[in-house]
Amino acid sequence: MNFTQWDIVRARINEHDRDEHPAVVLSPPEVCAAAGADKINVLYCTKLKPAESISAHRIYLNAADGLEFKTTTNCLFIHTIAKTRSSAAIGRVSSDRQQQIARRLREIFRLG
Repeated sequence: MNFTQWDIVRARINEHDRDEHPAVVLSPPEVCAAAGADKINVLYCTKLKPAESISAHRIYLNAADGLEFKTTTNCLFIHTIAKTRSSAAIGRVSSDRQQQIARRLREIFRLG
C-alpha cells in the first residue's frame, strides 16, 4: 500500500465490517513506508447524515479533502489496523483540517 500520514484511505476498522469506510492515517511516514511495520494508526470516518450536528470530538471533512460525501472523523478513538485492511489513498486531509485534528487530539488526550 502506498500512503502516508494524513492520507484518507478506505479501511475495515473491524474485521466483521461488511463495507470499507474512510479513515485518516495518523502513523508517521516512516511507519507507513516501513516493510516491517504491518500496522498503522487511523481515525475512523463516517458519512454525515442530512441535518446531523457535529459533536465536539468530530472534525468535518469534505471534497476539499478528496471525499465524495460530507464526512466526519472521530477523534475520540485511535484505531490500529493491519495495513492489509486498507486500500490506497482516496484523498488527503487539507492542511487546515490537519491542524484542527491535531488540536482536537491534543485537547481530548490532554497532550499539552
